[in-house]
Amino acid sequence: MEVILLERVAKLGQMGEVVRVKDGFARNFLLPQGKALRATETNKSKFEGMKADLQAKNLASKGEAEKVGAKLDGQNFPVLRQASETGQLYGSVSPRDLAVLLTDNGFEVSRNQIALNVPIKTIGQHKVPVHLHPEVEVTVTVSVARSADEAERLARGEDVTVHREGGDEEDESAEAAANAEAFFEPEA
Repeated sequence: MEVILLERVAKLGQMGEVVRVKDGFARNFLLPQGKALRATETNKSKFEGMKADLQAKNLASKGEAEKVGAKLDGQNFPVLRQASETGQLYGSVSPRDLAVLLTDNGFEVSRNQIALNVPIKTIGQHKVPVHLHPEVEVTVTVSVARSADEAERLARGEDVTVHREGGDEEDESAEAAANAEAFFEPEA
């Protein structure tokens, strides 16, 4: 199906471009969300009339997104979760959790704007991209910790996970490699 894009869509095209997309993508996402129109002759002429208005709206929303992005970019947000001694979380930190966290701190962000492909499942500092506008992306740092004190230590750059006792993994792997070499090449 050919559609006319009403706004910039990532990995697809700019506003005003006529692009060919799969029918399901157009019917289920682009058309209902108001991001595109079917590429018919009447819609093409309708788009030409709407073009100036759409560009003005786009510039206004981009300006607002840049203002919020300037305040939000590089911010560090602590998240407290229960975790094991090795740093593995018992749950996870999802985009929904991050959207609530950012909203509680005074930033209007929906969970669809947080580009976290896989939920966070370990303690530490994680960089999370936030798409405020199709043309504005900022990055925030999320410090996942077990307590507020631990979050401060993470911010200073300390390692807060406890390594298991019983030998280093490197020593064990080197010893296993040496044993295997001695077994397969006894003369060496």
